Amino acid sequence: MPHYMFQFSYTPQAWAALTKNPVDRREAIRGLLEKQGGRLIDVYYCFGEYDGVILFEAPTAIAAAASAITGLSAGHLTVNHTTVLLTTEEAMEAMHQAGETAFQRPS
Repeated sequence: MPHYMFQFSYTPQAWAALTKNPVDRREAIRGLLEKQGGRLIDVYYCFGEYDGVILFEAPTAIAAAASAITGLSAGHLTVNHTTVLLTTEEAMEAMHQAGETAFQRPS
């Protein structure tokens, strides 16, 4: 199944709610992904441009997008970015295929 990375930031209201009542969001996220046929790998919180990262698998890009849209529709996130991830084996296959394909650069 394809892998995805979903980067997010919480609204100030979400942070206020979480600091008053800390909640492990993994079970809610797991349930959301499973409804679309996906699987949660894990959730990480971070410093910087994003507040957190969700690593997950989804059967299709449409299922991944539906999961992201459903999560965003709750209104507690301000920023999101979804990235398709390739395993090392998939990247190697892409490199092999690229090596077999010719493309002329502009002159």
